[in-house]
Amino acid sequence: MTHSEGFHTSRGSQRKTWTFILIFILIAVVGLAYVKWVPYYHKAELARATHSIGDSILGDSTGASLQSGWEYAVIYFKSVWKAAILGIVLGSLLQVLLPTNWLLRVLGKTSFGSTAVGGLASLPGMMCTCCAAPVAVGLRKKNVSVGASLAFWMGNPTLNPATLVFMTFVLSWKFTLIRLVFGLVIVFGISYLANRFAPKVDTNEINKMMEDAEQEQTGSFMIRWLKSMGTMILYIVPAYILSVLLLGAARAWLFPEISVEAANGIIAIILFALAGMLFVIPTAAEIPIIQTFMAFGLGGGPAAALLVTLPAISLPSMIMVGKSFPMKVLLFVAGAVTVIGILSGLVGMYFL
Repeated sequence: MTHSEGFHTSRGSQRKTWTFILIFILIAVVGLAYVKWVPYYHKAELARATHSIGDSILGDSTGASLQSGWEYAVIYFKSVWKAAILGIVLGSLLQVLLPTNWLLRVLGKTSFGSTAVGGLASLPGMMCTCCAAPVAVGLRKKNVSVGASLAFWMGNPTLNPATLVFMTFVLSWKFTLIRLVFGLVIVFGISYLANRFAPKVDTNEINKMMEDAEQEQTGSFMIRWLKSMGTMILYIVPAYILSVLLLGAARAWLFPEISVEAANGIIAIILFALAGMLFVIPTAAEIPIIQTFMAFGLGGGPAAALLVTLPAISLPSMIMVGKSFPMKVLLFVAGAVTVIGILSGLVGMYFL
């Protein structure tokens, strides 16, 4: 190959890369506008006018049963199915459209900088923890660092700008401030520290991965995309559906009726922080849940604990990303989110 031919091949490869990146961005923007941005604009208007965004998704379950689980799952999936499909589409497209080399350069390091970029990239997504999980899985398949992938995954629900707006209108600015402060700790602090629980990847290994990325898989784009999406659906969706059913059935145990005195104590803060970490909800559903619980006497402390832990992660979302992160990382994240929830609850006891 002559120098001229190599130059034209390189330019053609760069043009193809940027075309793929722009296609991914376009699909993401159109999808998010349809599923998230436009509906949330109208929901913000509703929150401003009525100081409500709807009823609590927990309903009036009085006991644990399969029927209760089915009823919750139906309501839940009616709320999230569009975003869930978009998450799978974006997570699979990311693997075949975005160049590994580019992602490694921006998000492949265990530095705070890569974690920060991952967290900031999550802000437009506004997805719940389960709908963001396929994208996090896609990032890990491209060898993005643990910290950056976690920051993107948890940043979607925890720092969701629309949810913060709803919260201010429906609950109060105090709730918004607590959520923002502790959310920043979770997204940027816990995610960064989680790198320490993952196998170390030195600079030479990153450089090797970037060199290997030059030989990225070739072949039909459609075949590679369908293979990527099929694998994701096969390994993620069944466990997702089953875990939502089981948690829905157990919601009466996770959120039991308690006395007004007990609903304002430290024990309640710990229990609600743990329940919130495990339970699964759609985007912003924590707001009507907390609004309803407080109407029945729940104190500011347990409410603040739920405010932080309910959206951040859930058992189904951890199962969905289970093959993409070391078990030590997920256990650290679950424990750290619970502890942060308890701390937010202690602040809420005196601030709310």
